[in-house]
Amino acid sequence: MKIALSFDIHPLVQGRKLVLAGIPIEHDKGLLGHSDGDVVLHALTDALLSAGGLPDIGTLFPDTDPAFKDRESSFFLLVALNKLHEKGYKVDQVDLTIVADEPKLSPYYVKMKKNLSRLLNLPEDRISLKARTTEGLIFQKDKPGIMCFALVVLTSL
Repeated sequence: MKIALSFDIHPLVQGRKLVLAGIPIEHDKGLLGHSDGDVVLHALTDALLSAGGLPDIGTLFPDTDPAFKDRESSFFLLVALNKLHEKGYKVDQVDLTIVADEPKLSPYYVKMKKNLSRLLNLPEDRISLKARTTEGLIFQKDKPGIMCFALVVLTSL
């Protein structure tokens, strides 16, 4: 069994679409990033890579490489899963905590969890997904953002 924790954080900015766990979220701002900025899939991908003893997401997919510009983050996740399978591991459990003061995410939980289940080929009851606010203690009105913490458990194939 292998276990790893990771997190990702991006600022919310005008002129970008908001995507979390591969699902479009209705909001007037999106996450700034070289790719689509999906902090959920970035944190998850990095945790999976770490648990498998692989290089981190920034090493494998540098933000200086134009090939990854505006890329959907599911691409990074699927590459990481493929690398894990090559090493003889599979995902056993995922625990995700999204931290955001805006927008309200509970209406999207079902869609996000279904998409994660599909991407990971993992039953939904092996995926925990929740969101918390910072009550303005981390993200301030003039500097909004979203972060996600990801804990993963891998087992042998």
